[in-house]
Amino acid sequence: MSIPLLAPGVGPLTPEQQQSVNSVLATLSPDQASWLCGYLAGVNASMAGTATASAPPVAAGTGAESVTVLFGSQTGNSEGIAGELVDALKSKGVTAQMQDMGTYKTQNLKQEKNVCVVVSTQGEGDPPDTAIDLHAFINGRRAPKMDGISFAVLALGDTSYEHFCKTGKDFDQRFFELGGGRLLDRVDCDVDYEDKAEAWVQEVAEILTQKLAVSVATPSAGALGTVSAPASDYSKKNPFPSPLLERINLNGRGSAKETLHMEFDLEGSGLVYQPGDALGVVPSNHAAYVEEVIETLGVNPDEEVVTARGIESLRDALMSTFEITTITRPFLRAYAEVVKSKELSSLLEDNDKLNTWLFGREIIDVLTTWPAKGIPSSDFLDMLRKLPPRLYSIASSLNAHPDEVHLCVGITRYEAHGRIRKGVCSTYLADRVALDETVRVYVDANKNFKLPATIDTPVIMVGPGTGIAPFRAFVEERELLGNGKNWLFFGEQHFDTDFLYQTEWQQWLKNGVLDRVDVAFSRDQKDKLYVQHRIREQAKQLYAWLEEGAHFYVCGDESRMAHDVHQALLDVVREQGGRSAEEAEMYLKQMQKDRRYQRDVY
Repeated sequence: MSIPLLAPGVGPLTPEQQQSVNSVLATLSPDQASWLCGYLAGVNASMAGTATASAPPVAAGTGAESVTVLFGSQTGNSEGIAGELVDALKSKGVTAQMQDMGTYKTQNLKQEKNVCVVVSTQGEGDPPDTAIDLHAFINGRRAPKMDGISFAVLALGDTSYEHFCKTGKDFDQRFFELGGGRLLDRVDCDVDYEDKAEAWVQEVAEILTQKLAVSVATPSAGALGTVSAPASDYSKKNPFPSPLLERINLNGRGSAKETLHMEFDLEGSGLVYQPGDALGVVPSNHAAYVEEVIETLGVNPDEEVVTARGIESLRDALMSTFEITTITRPFLRAYAEVVKSKELSSLLEDNDKLNTWLFGREIIDVLTTWPAKGIPSSDFLDMLRKLPPRLYSIASSLNAHPDEVHLCVGITRYEAHGRIRKGVCSTYLADRVALDETVRVYVDANKNFKLPATIDTPVIMVGPGTGIAPFRAFVEERELLGNGKNWLFFGEQHFDTDFLYQTEWQQWLKNGVLDRVDVAFSRDQKDKLYVQHRIREQAKQLYAWLEEGAHFYVCGDESRMAHDVHQALLDVVREQGGRSAEEAEMYLKQMQKDRRYQRDVY
C-alpha cells in the first residue's frame, strides 16, 4: 500500500516544501509513515505549550499592515536574499512574508501596503521564468494604481550585459509610475552581489521598522528554540579546497570541441547537493595574461595594494581578486574618463557600434587601443569588479557517488582580433590544475531546476552540448530511486566525436532506465539538424507524455537554443492539442507555474 501524496495547493506549504515532503512520502513504508505521524504529533503537542512565548511581537498601532517580499529568481539567488530580508524583518518584530512571483496572485498587488522586490535579469534584459507573468501584468492595461503603497527594489544582474539589471529597473520604474512610493532608491547588484545585498537587507529592515513603529520585544532565554548547526562550514564565502580526482576528454580525436569530465573529492567537507544544483568554482586568472596587463599599464607588479582580501601585491590582486578579462560598461565609462579619448567616448554613445566592437574582445584590447601609461594602480583596480566564481551544472548524483561531485565543462579557446582567447575558469580547470591539486568549490543550490516529487512522473530532458550535465545527474538519481519514464534529447556537432557520455546513455537505454534517446548531430549531414527539429519530429508522442503529466526540462544556451526549443514546444502543443497560439502559450505558462517546465539556461 502506497502513502497518499499531497495534492497541489493543499495546506500552507510552498511548492518546494510540498515537493520535498512528497519525495519523502513516496519512499515510506506504512510502518515508517505511522512512526512519522506519531513523531509529528508529539512535536505539535510540544509546540502548543510554547506558542505564546515564541510568537513574534506585533507591530504597535499598525493593525494588520505587513510586508510582502516578492522574488523572481532563475537559479535561487533572489530567493535567498528575499528569505534573508524576511528573517531580518521578523527579528525586528515586523510581520513579513515572501512570495514567489511565479505563484503570486496579481489581484493581491493593489491590496498590499509594503512591497519589497528582489529580482534578477536573465540574459539580455529578460525577466526570469518565474517573473514573466507579473512583469507583463504590471506593464499591461490591468495594472492597478499603487497609491499609498511603499516599495523597495533590489535588482540582480551582470554588468557585462548591455541591459544590466533591466528587470529590476522595470519593476522600480513601473511601481513608481503606478503611484507607489519608494522606501529608498533602487539598488543594482553585479555578479558579486553579496555585500550590496546584505547592506540593502539591513537598510530596508530598519526603514520598515521605523515606518511601522514596531516595538521590538526582547526574547527570553530559550524562547527562540534550538538553532541547528549548518550542514557544512563551507560556502561561497568559505569555499572548500577540493582535490581533483579525474579529468577525461569526452570528445574524440578530430573534434572541434574540448569537453572535459572532471571529478572532485568532497570527503570531509559536509557539502551536499541535489540533481539540478550547480558547483561554484573559484578560479584564478592566467599568469601570462596578468603579466601582459601589468606591462601594458607600466605599473610595478610588487606594489602593495589594499583589496577585500587585505594587503597584497598588485600581481596577486590581478591574479586572484579582480576580473581582468570581461569588459563591463562601468569599466569602459571609468576608463574613458581617465584616457580622455574622443573615440572611446563616442563609441560609448552608440550601442550598436559598441556591441560590434566588444564582440570577441577583452580588457587587454581596451588597454592597448587606448593606452593609459602611468595610471595609478589603485585607480585602475577601482574600475574592476571582483573576479566572480563560475557556476557549472553538477553532472552527478551524490547518492550514486558519495563524497564526490562531477562536472562536464566545455573549454573555451578561440582566436579573435589577432589574439588567442582563453576562458578564465575553463582553462584554469583544463590547464592549470593538476590531478590531486585542490580547487576551491562550493554548492550553489538551484530550487528552480529539480526532479518531480514522485518517481513515477515521466521526465523529458533537452540538453545539447554541456547542457547534458544535469541530466546525467537526473538519470543517475532516477535509476537509484526506481525510475519512471525518462526521455533524453541530446545534440552536438558530430556523432563520432561529440556524443558526450555515449556509452552511459546506451547502457541506460539497454537497461530500461532510459525509455527514449533522440539525438541531433548538426554537422553530420548537409542541412544542420538541432534538438528542436527532433522535438517536432516526435510531436505526437511528446505531447502524449505531456498530457500524461511529464515534466519538461531544458539546459544550455539561452541566446538561441532555449528560444528555439520553446518555440518547437509551443508548436507541438498547438498542433497536437488543436489549440490556438494563445492557448498554447497558456498551456506552457501553466506548466511553468506547476513546475513542470523548468529551464537552466545561460
